[in-house]
Amino acid sequence: MPSPIPADRLDALLARFSGLKVLVLGDLMLDEFIWGKVTRISPEAPVPVVEVQRSEYYPGGAANVVRNLAQFTRHTAVAGAVGRDLFGAKLKELLAAEGGDVSGVVEVGDRGTIHKMRIIGRQQQIVRVDRETVGPLLPEDAAAVVALLRREIPKCDAVIIEDYGKGLLTQEIVDAAIGEARRHGKVVTVDLNPKNPLDWSGATAVKPNRPEAIACAGLHEDSPGAGDLVQRAAAILRERWKTDYLLITLGEDGMLLFQEGKPAYHTPTRAQKVFDVSGARDTAIALFTLALAAGASGVEAAELSNHASGVVVGKLGTATLTPAELRESLLTSPSSS
Repeated sequence: MPSPIPADRLDALLARFSGLKVLVLGDLMLDEFIWGKVTRISPEAPVPVVEVQRSEYYPGGAANVVRNLAQFTRHTAVAGAVGRDLFGAKLKELLAAEGGDVSGVVEVGDRGTIHKMRIIGRQQQIVRVDRETVGPLLPEDAAAVVALLRREIPKCDAVIIEDYGKGLLTQEIVDAAIGEARRHGKVVTVDLNPKNPLDWSGATAVKPNRPEAIACAGLHEDSPGAGDLVQRAAAILRERWKTDYLLITLGEDGMLLFQEGKPAYHTPTRAQKVFDVSGARDTAIALFTLALAAGASGVEAAELSNHASGVVVGKLGTATLTPAELRESLLTSPSSS
């Protein structure tokens, strides 16, 4: 069966990706993975002793979106906040290595950089240790972020807002980002967090997962009423936010795309194996946004996003994919029609 996107169309879209500039706004984090072997239980407590073999650092949270984009375009800008600490310096170094312009990363003095350390033994995550302070920025730091958005968005092709619910994103900052993007005709997409109930009106696209969509719509799994719960939630959210696209990810069931005047489009999961879902949401929003900014239709963007997510969940850790891997996935997949 044919690919959902013909080869020549796919190659044209991928070629356009490399020239696009994307600004990523959101909660920045540093991910640390400590890998080791486990051969005994601690005599101090009934826990495994991990003999460290290596450690690795990766951009996490919204910073992982930059890492995903870097495989397809080296033109990214970052808006967010880190602490004045070694973790913040390390994160900025990693982002710069991925081609990210970190001049818009505000260094704040009232908190440390969000840092998540995962300790892994025998290919299993044993424990995760988080360092984070949750809450809005100080007024002067928030003002610096808004000023950055007004300066940089006109130079970009698209804006991705990635909300991990850690406090960076307030209505003031969101309104500045969406308003500036709309004013200059830029694509602006959102990966929301239902614990941070913001108004996303005016965004080009919003991408919740199934539980997030249901929660944001004020529904729950046993809500009374006729019809499919996801369809009902989508109708409520599209009416509330007036977005061009609403993309709801369904985990092992793929994705559902809603757009004005067209029936919902379902693309089933493309994952062949699932080892780790870490960072899959970042991959999904990165590719969906790039596709829209490159002129793809909503359906084409959803297919690219879904295939990209299917590749990364088959890798261990906070993974990314290459254009070659995405191309292979699309061109060797049966049609989704």
